[in-house]
Amino acid sequence: MSEIELTAWLAAAYGMVLLFVAYGIDQLARRAQTRIQEDRSGGFVYHENHDAWLCPEDQWLYPKSFDPDNRVMRYRGLPLVCNSCPVKDTCTQSDDGREMRRHVDPWPASESARFHRGIACSVTVLAVLWPALTALVVDSWTSQVLVLGAALVIALAALPLWAFLRRTPADPLGAVVRTLDETVEERQAASAALSRRRTTYASDRRIDHAN
Repeated sequence: MSEIELTAWLAAAYGMVLLFVAYGIDQLARRAQTRIQEDRSGGFVYHENHDAWLCPEDQWLYPKSFDPDNRVMRYRGLPLVCNSCPVKDTCTQSDDGREMRRHVDPWPASESARFHRGIACSVTVLAVLWPALTALVVDSWTSQVLVLGAALVIALAALPLWAFLRRTPADPLGAVVRTLDETVEERQAASAALSRRRTTYASDRRIDHAN
């Protein structure tokens, strides 16, 4: 068996290092984006099982509309609840209720996130090309097998980074569409709930089922 050349080992190792660098870039960007979103949320917590945001004052914000251009679901608190909130001045200036947003697509969803994912994907291209091109300069067939095998493994390992690089088609399924009558009815129900001091998610659910 021919001895594997040092050049082949170095090329394979360098390709693997570049792969780790690519994933490192993606993870750092993801953590930074998460931290920014947490700072912007201002204490609001998203509950996936309810598909709603819970504010620090224990009030719920439900989905109201979907933005297909930015792939963002918009949530809004009930105006009657928000306008009577003791901390409204520090929460929102709107008289239509506090609004929260959530990207419906998996990471990377925003333009900045896709930019960083694009950088990571570019690094993976270099990670694959480096050992693959090295196969043209090494002499032994064992060295060629090593660098080509390394290029294949790196390419397969890089596939998850390419999975969500492109924006998915707009699909506003699940977006809430309300008529004027439904909106008036909702506000009347909220007013009654507020007067009874029962504006939590659970109590509203019980009232809805009772009706």
